[in-house]
Order: sequence, then structure tokens, then C-alpha cells
Amino acid sequence: MDLQKLAEALIPDTDLLPIEEYDKIYPPRALEKGAEVTRIAPSPTGFMHLGNLYVALANERIAHQSGGVFYLRIEDTDEKRKVEGAVEVVHKSLKYFGVNFDEGADKCGEYGPYYQRQRAKIYRAFAKDLIARNLAYPCFCTEEELEKTREYQTENKLLPGYYGEFAHCRNLSEEEIYENLRQGKPYVIRLKSQGNAEIKHPFKDAIKGEITVTENNQDVVILKSDGIPTYHFAHAIDDHFMRTTLVIRGEEWLSSLPVHIELFKVLGFPLPRYGHNCSIQKLDGENRRKLSKRKDPEASLNFYREQGYPPLAVNEYMMTLLNSNFEEWRLKNPAAAYTEFKFSVNKMGKSGALFDVAKLNDIAKTYFATQSEKEVYDFLKTWADEFGDTEEKLYFADEKYAEKVLALLMGTGSKKRRKDFACAVQAVELMSYFFGEEVAQTDEYRFDKATVKGIIEAFEKTYDFSDDCSLWFEKVKAVAAESGFAADMKAYKAAPENYKGNVADVAEILRVAVTGRANTPDLYTIMQILGEKIVRARLTSAIQ
Repeated sequence: MDLQKLAEALIPDTDLLPIEEYDKIYPPRALEKGAEVTRIAPSPTGFMHLGNLYVALANERIAHQSGGVFYLRIEDTDEKRKVEGAVEVVHKSLKYFGVNFDEGADKCGEYGPYYQRQRAKIYRAFAKDLIARNLAYPCFCTEEELEKTREYQTENKLLPGYYGEFAHCRNLSEEEIYENLRQGKPYVIRLKSQGNAEIKHPFKDAIKGEITVTENNQDVVILKSDGIPTYHFAHAIDDHFMRTTLVIRGEEWLSSLPVHIELFKVLGFPLPRYGHNCSIQKLDGENRRKLSKRKDPEASLNFYREQGYPPLAVNEYMMTLLNSNFEEWRLKNPAAAYTEFKFSVNKMGKSGALFDVAKLNDIAKTYFATQSEKEVYDFLKTWADEFGDTEEKLYFADEKYAEKVLALLMGTGSKKRRKDFACAVQAVELMSYFFGEEVAQTDEYRFDKATVKGIIEAFEKTYDFSDDCSLWFEKVKAVAAESGFAADMKAYKAAPENYKGNVADVAEILRVAVTGRANTPDLYTIMQILGEKIVRARLTSAIQ
């Protein structure tokens, strides 16, 4: 069989470059020894998940701390999965979390284009070469025929796939091939695998260490019927010509590793290092399971944007999952940027990282506690402009007022900063009672209506906005004593049965009346921020 003639017939493109030209177009990068070239290569599905950030952070840290290159490639070979605006989602997500790539989609770079569909001629040139070297062939099998094969394999408990006796088109004669072409039968191009599934080889995984890999025996599709490559074929060519040195990816790709090893071999490319990280898991009852984009809202990166988690806090938390020694380093370097940490592939977990939202919240609360009210205001306003409702946007209309509120909620100037909110949604919920004459009551009074009304009325008679904190509290104590509550906590503790309650209970009644909540920061300061008019309006409303 004239293989060159066959290659021309199957891929008749006349504008393809000789394959040796691509090494000139995409030469080895001029980088220092030890510099890594890594990438993130999402499909444009419109969904960026926590695993994407996990892998992106690892690859970005590895590249940049080694003096290398981190790039973004859009793997858009599967047209059916493509979603309009999906690339923008990728960019927004990476930008929000401060994961900066050096080159890639919609950004300058000498190793592009960075959309796989724009690289179709490169793939077709190499597919044509494989055909000419008898390492690839046309397959005319229909979906119905392939399905029958799968059913037979399943029924007989055989290895599924297109291989050996099931590779029906592998040994078509020249006459059969050209007759099929004459009839206009659609075809794909398959790899003519040289492997044996009975043979295993040791393989050093950058994360998992020494593992065993079975040889590939599958004649996988490398070019689909529309001439677009499969992921397997495209990624091998792209990773070579973009000069990728290390690929960190999910362990779900371990099953494809034999195919990828063989593809690099037949293409004549050196194999990059692969590291397969374990999936992020969560507790479901007493069992661990993979974080699911269908079941778990926290699996989506958009969740953290919509909730308003500080991106640095999320990154900080992700670093605790990525490297086992990060938390120890953080204790020794509390003020350092996480980017100063020496990230190591060897420290990436060999078992699934357990997602802990409580721990994330603790880190986020601590982060907010390090910020000024101005910094928090700017963050919350930006969030509200994009995600807040009409009312929440109004919280940030008066910057000075909002900063007063935040200073109190954050405990700015106190010996110990408060840590009451982990994200914007929680922050604006805490801020809500500072706005409007009426307030939503989220907590119930612990005393009967008559007692509550009597205390509020007694306080309202003595309330003077100009009172300092000491005088204000003396008046609260006086109201307590007048209402049968202990004004002195020592007296109450000595004989609680002699009183309806104590001065703290009275303060709580006033707190619920003014804020709708039983637990808040300093009530006097709240009243000073709200102003006399609103305070009186709320007190009046509470006893109506």
C-alpha cells in the first residue's frame, strides 16, 4: 500500500507545513535550568470548579517560583460541550483569585494560538505523518457498529474498546479503503497502537511516586470525522510545542496515561513529567466522597465570588490542601504573602484532600480581621455592585457611615479584633440593622410582652442622645432596678431568685428592640451610629 498516497487522500490539505517546521516555529524556551513550564487547560463549558483553582494554583506556583512560565490553553476540541461566554468565565475566575498566567488565550505569547481549534492545521499535519508512517489509519465504523461491539464486550466481560480483533478497520485492504472513500463514507483517524495490554512498566508520577502503567493497546481516535482532533492527540502536540515540562492534573486522567505515553512515543516527542493529584473530597455523613458540582454549591468557583469570599483567603485555604507543610510555615511567617512559601510537588497529598468549610471560614474571618475598615469597605462595595440587591447596594452609598459601621463590626481599635464574618454575604447581613427606620427582628425577647414594654418605655423616657457611655449605662441600670432587675451583677449572682433578671437582660431587651438581634457589638456605639431619630423610631415601633 502506498501510505503517502493514502495520507494525501485522507488528509488532502495542501497548505500544511512539513512537521519538521514546527520545531522552528516553536523552539525550546530560553529559560534557566530548572525553570518549569506549566499550564491550566480548561474546556469552555462555562463552569469553573474548585479543582480548577486547586490545579491552577499548583501550576502557577511551580512555574513562577522556578522562574518559568505558566500559560492558559483553551481545550475547545469538543464543540458539543462549548458554552457561549465560557472563556470569559475562565478569565474572570482566574483574575478574581489572582492566578496570573504569562501567556495564553486572549493574551500575547509566542507559542500560540492558545485555542485548540485554531491549531487544527498542526494536528492534521501530524496525523497525516502518522498515516504515512503506518501508525494511523482510517476507521469507517458507524456508531451502531461500535455500540454492538461494546455490548458484546460487556456481555462477555472483555476489556472494552477498539483493539485487536475488535479493531475492524485496522487491516482494511487498499481496495476496501478507497472504495469506502469513493462511496463517501465518513471516517475518523485512529492510532495504530503498538502496545500490549499484558505488559506493564514502572512510571514515576510527580505526585504519587512510583506507579505501574499498562501499555496501551487501544486504537484511539486522534482525528474526528470533522477533522478536529480528540483531546488525547491535541494535548500531546500542544504540550510538546508549547514546551510544557510538567503537567499537574486530576487522578481521573490516570486511566488515559497509557494512551498519552504512546502518543508522545509515536510522535517522537519527549514525555513531560506528569503528576496526578487526588480529587477534593467532603464528608457526607461518616463517608468521604468526591466534591460534586451537581450536589455541592461550594464546588463552583462562582460560589465564592457570589458569596464574597476574599480571594486571598480562599487561596490561603487551598494552599493548606495543596502542601502538607504550609500551615507550619504560616505559623512561622504570619505576615508573609502565601506566594513566599516554597511550594513543592513532593508535598502534594497522595490521598484526597478533605474540604472543610469551617476551616475556610476561619481563615477568611482572620483575613478580614487584618484589614482596615476602608479596605473592607472597598471589597464589600465591589461585591455589592456586582452581586448585591438594591438595598445592599445602598449600604455603601455613604462611605463614611459604612466605615463607621464596619469599624464597630470589626472591632477596629479594640484589644482584640472581632471575627464575625467570613464573606460579603455574612457581612452585609450583619450590617443590615444599621439601615432603615424599621428593623427585621431575627431574635425573640426572652421576657413577656408587659416586661419588655415596661423596660423600653422606661428607657425611652430617660434616653438622651448626648449622654456619654457611662451616663447611658447608669440610666440602663436605673431602668433595671426600677423594673425589678438586678442593677448589680454581684447582687444577682448572690441571690438570683430575688430578681426578674439582671442589667444584662435589660440591655438585651433594648438591643433586640433597636437591632432585632440579641447579640451585637456595643449597644451604645450602635445607637450613636444610628442617630437619635432612628433609635427613637425603633424603640417606639418595638412597643406598638
